[in-house]
Amino acid sequence: MGTTKSEAPAPVPSGTADREIVISRVIGAPRELVFEAFSEVRHLSQWWGPEGFTTTTRAFAFCAGGEWDFVMHGPDGTDYQEWIRWADIAPPERIALRHGEVRDDPNAFTSLLTFVPEGLATRIEMRTVFPTRELRDEAVDRYHAIEGGQQTLGHLAAYVTGLAEQNQGR
Repeated sequence: MGTTKSEAPAPVPSGTADREIVISRVIGAPRELVFEAFSEVRHLSQWWGPEGFTTTTRAFAFCAGGEWDFVMHGPDGTDYQEWIRWADIAPPERIALRHGEVRDDPNAFTSLLTFVPEGLATRIEMRTVFPTRELRDEAVDRYHAIEGGQQTLGHLAAYVTGLAEQNQGR
């Protein structure tokens, strides 16, 4: 039997590929609802973080230039100071942010979240770019950033799917 060749063009490598982590997931809920889960702290506190983590918010303003100052509490009791500045928000399509431990963190990374409808579901993609390849590798190896990101999107999916089911029951 012969093989067929794909006519799709080869992906163009970006100048940041060695500093990136890209995670995506399809969530069985409308894009507006998935996006809304990022826009209100009452939602974020229900799903943000990997397995076993909880979140305490100190300050939250969801607008371009606004900040989210919070602490993630690890399952072993360790507290992780976190800070996010929302750089750009285009509801319900994308969110750009800068994430570090504190404001002006020299090791802060940027993330672009995109929300794309797929029928009645939504594909969310989280593209994170670190300042250096070494910081990216440390996040992957020491902090398990890929697994943690997948778990976080899994929590988002479970939370938003539950909200969608509640909305349908109304």
